[in-house]
Amino acid sequence: MTRRLPPPSTPAQLLRLRLTRSALSTTSPLATCPSSRTASTKARAAAITPSPRIQSLLLPPSTATTPTATTTTAFFSRNNLSTTTTVNKRDQTTTTTTLAPSTPVVLRASVTGLGLLFVLGLGLGYGITDFLGQKSTEQQELGYTTIEKNIQDILDDQSSTTNMSGEIAPGRPGNLTPEQEEKLKQLWKLIFQVCGVYSPSESSTPAPEAAAAAATTTSDAASIKGDDKKKKSKLSMFSRKHKKDSDETTTTSDSASTASGSTTPASPAIVLNASTTSGDDDKYNQLSKFHETLASQSPAAIRETIWSMVKHDHPDALVLRFLRARKWDVEKALVMLISTMNWRDNEMKVDTDIMRSGEGGAVEAEKMEAKTSEEVARKKLAIDFLTQTRMGKSYVHGVDKQGRPICYVRVRLHRQGEQSEESLERYTVYLIETCRVLLQGGVDTATIVFDMTGFSMANMDYTPVKFMVKCFEANYPECLGAVLVHKAPWIFQGIWRVIRGWLDPVVANKVHFTNNIAEMSEFISPEKIPKDLDGQESWEYKYVEPIPGENDKMKDAETLDKLQAARAELVREYEEATLQWIQSGNNSEELKKKRDEVAEKLRVDYWNLDPYVRARSFYDRVGVLLPGGKLDPYLEGKKDGGVSGITEGVAKVGVSETQADDVD
Repeated sequence: MTRRLPPPSTPAQLLRLRLTRSALSTTSPLATCPSSRTASTKARAAAITPSPRIQSLLLPPSTATTPTATTTTAFFSRNNLSTTTTVNKRDQTTTTTTLAPSTPVVLRASVTGLGLLFVLGLGLGYGITDFLGQKSTEQQELGYTTIEKNIQDILDDQSSTTNMSGEIAPGRPGNLTPEQEEKLKQLWKLIFQVCGVYSPSESSTPAPEAAAAAATTTSDAASIKGDDKKKKSKLSMFSRKHKKDSDETTTTSDSASTASGSTTPASPAIVLNASTTSGDDDKYNQLSKFHETLASQSPAAIRETIWSMVKHDHPDALVLRFLRARKWDVEKALVMLISTMNWRDNEMKVDTDIMRSGEGGAVEAEKMEAKTSEEVARKKLAIDFLTQTRMGKSYVHGVDKQGRPICYVRVRLHRQGEQSEESLERYTVYLIETCRVLLQGGVDTATIVFDMTGFSMANMDYTPVKFMVKCFEANYPECLGAVLVHKAPWIFQGIWRVIRGWLDPVVANKVHFTNNIAEMSEFISPEKIPKDLDGQESWEYKYVEPIPGENDKMKDAETLDKLQAARAELVREYEEATLQWIQSGNNSEELKKKRDEVAEKLRVDYWNLDPYVRARSFYDRVGVLLPGGKLDPYLEGKKDGGVSGITEGVAKVGVSETQADDVD
């Protein structure tokens, strides 16, 4: 009875097949892989099969096979012989040939040993890599198409920031290909359509004042309705009447709103392609949020939220973040941007609550005498927020070798359940927004260092990790430069497998594990690493409490109105220049220059507005963030006898010099 052995399962067995002059008629998946291995694997294995002509040259005449024969070879018999059995399908005869030990057998054994050694080395390499957390099971099972896509993502991400030589990274303002520039135009056109600044039916450039009239309509309607959820000042930036017929627009819109029973006219409908509406890659249900936002918010409200997110950034830079995050798919970028605006304004209230209240507002809530259940909840939220801020669970300090701000997270200071989920989310958003303010000079991403020193399972909390992942993937795209997990203990291996499964491959490839100062020094200069991380910098986090009067400018409503009116004019000027650029049909250098000039005016203007809309932070008080948006990451000015940025601001509002000295 002839024994039929299983097909080859390793590269070594394929080598043995060739050297024993056997015909490979079929192949099977690797023994270590699931039975559902793709057909591409079989095709690659079949491609190694010697052709009939090669087989005839390798096999002696007595054992040569015909096209109608199937050959099975038994390896390594007890006497080190090779037995070849040939079955002729035509006459149903069987011929068995036994080869004596010879040079090919010795050669076959040698090659087999090398093959086994290669397999062992390959397995050991995969084991070590998996132990370090650099390769997950999910990645090993990716098909070739997905792998190629991920490689391209990595290549695209390698130039995610402006490098130290001052060169502008690809896909940023000032370094766009003609195709990318066209995508940018298309996205701006859709944004203007959603915001009521542009209508596809208009053949000429519409006056941006129409958007101001729409904002007036929304603001007046909201004030008449008495909506407590949105303050009247929310749309004050765009509620100026710069055109005579704006009153008529307001009256008409009010009548329409009354007739429909709604005070917030919905944004115009946007027809999306099938690829956008399929939702196959809609990880965070952003398509649904997109339609919900268009149905529930007015064009002016969306427009206001977009421009409040711009802050001191170049408007194009913000829009390009979403385009890069969606691989230059214009409609998907629009969906992501609008859903982010909904998240900022309705869910988290980033600008109207978190950043406006800040640390000073939390101190006031902490000290208040809570009587109602709402006040009790507000006080508890403030205490949780301040507890994390005071202990320095996370803080921003210095820059890495790419000039990116560094956010240090001391994981050992977190205990699951000590702070509420809402306070953890507010604290996370507050830190990200504060770090955004520190992104200047062409740098558009930040580095996060997770200090795992002293980590135990008591410090592990999946809920805030999930929220942080969602923030960077859905609401702050292209803001993460690198993530360093420093001194992770062995118990973190299983945790990392879970976390990595949540991450987009592009984000996951930004995570690096460092175990000592030498490995961390590849990203951060040793002299800039704090001593508690074995670096050379004599610096430690010491929280400075808010100073009475540091946020008094936020109470000056008259000045705030004037600043917002001036900024609204700059916004309209930028929108008008952008519409001309879109409709010009060519890449006019004059129009590009005009847009960049207005963008620079917006950047400078933001720092005039900043003290009136953002509460002062720890970084303002210690002098890292100076008036006018200047930065001093390592407090070099104070070392030279200078004063912190907050000292000058506090002096202007009449706080005693003693309190200012206390800051220093």
